[in-house]
Amino acid sequence: MPHKITLTGSATGPLREYDRYVAFDMREKGSPSAPKGLKKSTFISYTVFVAKKAFNKTGLTKKSIMHEKVLIQGEPTLDISIDECPGEVGVICFQITVLPNKNDKEKNQPDEKKEPKQEAPAASEATQNTESKKLAEEQASVSQPTAKEAKKEVKPTQPEVQQAPTEEKKAEEKKTPLSNQPKGTQDLLNFDDIIVPEEFLKTRPNPEKTQKVIDFVKRIGHLDEPLTIEKGSKILKDGYRRYVVAKIVKMDQVPVVYEYQK
Repeated sequence: MPHKITLTGSATGPLREYDRYVAFDMREKGSPSAPKGLKKSTFISYTVFVAKKAFNKTGLTKKSIMHEKVLIQGEPTLDISIDECPGEVGVICFQITVLPNKNDKEKNQPDEKKEPKQEAPAASEATQNTESKKLAEEQASVSQPTAKEAKKEVKPTQPEVQQAPTEEKKAEEKKTPLSNQPKGTQDLLNFDDIIVPEEFLKTRPNPEKTQKVIDFVKRIGHLDEPLTIEKGSKILKDGYRRYVVAKIVKMDQVPVVYEYQK
């Protein structure tokens, strides 16, 4: 009989799509007491594989999967390649359920308590409305000339107020792409445009160091350092391990620093 497994939490990395299924990574706390001779596990990483039909029924998207808390029920598997399963344990999902957020429950409770209180003072509100109308009519005759003068003074200042925010927004849009990348990043380059020399392709990066970089990307959301690329030719000069990690986690763009041709 296959061993069943249950996971709860949010995705720790981006959603990856394949022909008939989707995959994403999760983490859970490990056992505090390990057998003698084994290291204690603080966290265990999982790669969850869900059929596209079952995933679409949940209403989740590529963005919401990173924020929504889900319940996964399935069984572990060892029949998937390392490229598609970067987690320590692969899980074939039989059922996926979106769990409600605590914030949504707290927002709904005060509204329910307020509704019965509003029905009681209906009679007193009617008398207050008649009195407020009389006061409003008396104040209207006095405040009309002053209100017109205030409107005339406000009109010329409106164009200046509208122009300032648009310039600030443009400046923010230019800063944000590189500010979310590692220090020293000069540009974002499409992953498919990078040319890797044969001398790099013949080598194999250290698996332990490579896994540390993968864990860093899943935790922080970007590489720990930019790749060094030759300006113009787009040939990889340094950072082959980070190139391999970007390929495993399926990055569309990678941070780079340029080395000019001699």
